Amino acid sequence: MAGRRRRPWRLPAPPVLLAMLYFGLILTGTALLMLPISSHVSIALMEAFFTATSAVTVTGLSVIDTGSDLTLFGQAVLLMLIQVGGIGLMTFAVLLLSSLGLPIDLPSRHVLREDLNQVSTHQILPLVTSVLRISLAVEAAGVAVLATVFVPEFGPARGLWAALFHSVSAFNNAGFSLWPDSLSRWVGNSVINLAVPALFILGGLGFVVIGDVLEHRRWRLLTLHSKLMLVSSVALAVYGTAAFAALEWRNPAMLGGLDSWDIRLAASWFQAVTTRTAGFNTVEIGDLHDSTALLMIALMIVGGGSASTAGGIKVTTLMVLVLATIAFFQRREPRAFGRTIASDQVLKVLALTSLTILAMLTGLFLVSISHDGDFLDLAFETASAFGTTGLSRGATAELDSVGRFIMIFLMFIGRVGPLTLGFFLATRKSSRVRFPKGYVYLG
Repeated sequence: MAGRRRRPWRLPAPPVLLAMLYFGLILTGTALLMLPISSHVSIALMEAFFTATSAVTVTGLSVIDTGSDLTLFGQAVLLMLIQVGGIGLMTFAVLLLSSLGLPIDLPSRHVLREDLNQVSTHQILPLVTSVLRISLAVEAAGVAVLATVFVPEFGPARGLWAALFHSVSAFNNAGFSLWPDSLSRWVGNSVINLAVPALFILGGLGFVVIGDVLEHRRWRLLTLHSKLMLVSSVALAVYGTAAFAALEWRNPAMLGGLDSWDIRLAASWFQAVTTRTAGFNTVEIGDLHDSTALLMIALMIVGGGSASTAGGIKVTTLMVLVLATIAFFQRREPRAFGRTIASDQVLKVLALTSLTILAMLTGLFLVSISHDGDFLDLAFETASAFGTTGLSRGATAELDSVGRFIMIFLMFIGRVGPLTLGFFLATRKSSRVRFPKGYVYLG
């Protein structure tokens, strides 16, 4: 009997391979953080694994004190994980191959497409170069500005390191800080309140939007995606600032305890924009009213922009969902800025929103089983993990190993999950079979 022919070995699907690469980076980071040179105190395996996952997924949730528990080497490892995880693992891989003069094959281009959340491989390599240039330029500018605050206070060496760490962490929407109270001590500092939000807003807009604005510089020439991102980002920032101020203005543990109205307004602005995946805070999150916590949960779920360092379901997903709802009541196709939104985009939005709700409810259910804590606090931490935000009301540090593992899983799928969904939409199989239409009673 003739032997069976072996099937040729094939690479996994691009999103699966990408998830494997990110998981490998997390394991590498875990091993590095457990080295004696990385910390002043003994770090357990789960703590190192949690911290590495939080850094690679640019979340910012932490179960250790970054500034006091980690050495300079450990902080540098954390910063490397944030940079690679934020800009994209495949971006660095492609740049390395290009610098060595090695060709970028088609499978690598497909994985890179998923990493940058693009629908095709057309012009993907020029986008990689733009991503690196934009990232380095913005982070360098952030270091220069933040140094004017940190250097006079901490000295040249420590001040420059603090400026570099927080510039990279802010641009990549990671939210890691060298201080346990994040940036609360500078709640009234105008440089911090402008520079740090500028960094994570630029990182959250997306490299495609930034490149589009730099190239065309005129509103009418911008793409539909860029227009939706810019308009909705401004609207969410204004709405968030006004809502946060209205809800917390007289709370003595929050804005009510600040000295003047301008500092209260600055704190409202900072918290409104940082909620969409940045993770820094200038006030104590645990003292929020329940209504404000619900507002922040909603903003954390929305997140930032596609092909950016931010997480969440993305701002454009929310906008398409709203436009599709309006179009349904008006009995027309969804449209914006003179362009019609394709039906497959609406289907992707519905799928992403449904999976997000399912993942968050499942995660919240499992966490509530493993930890008998305040329900709103657990919901806040769950949204923060899945939206890769990093804001915390203190519940994460109290979770047991099971609860922390659930949060790790939420952070991972919050970072990699949308890429997988995009792959299945982009690789539809055509079929000649057509079925008759059926109708289902809804509502």
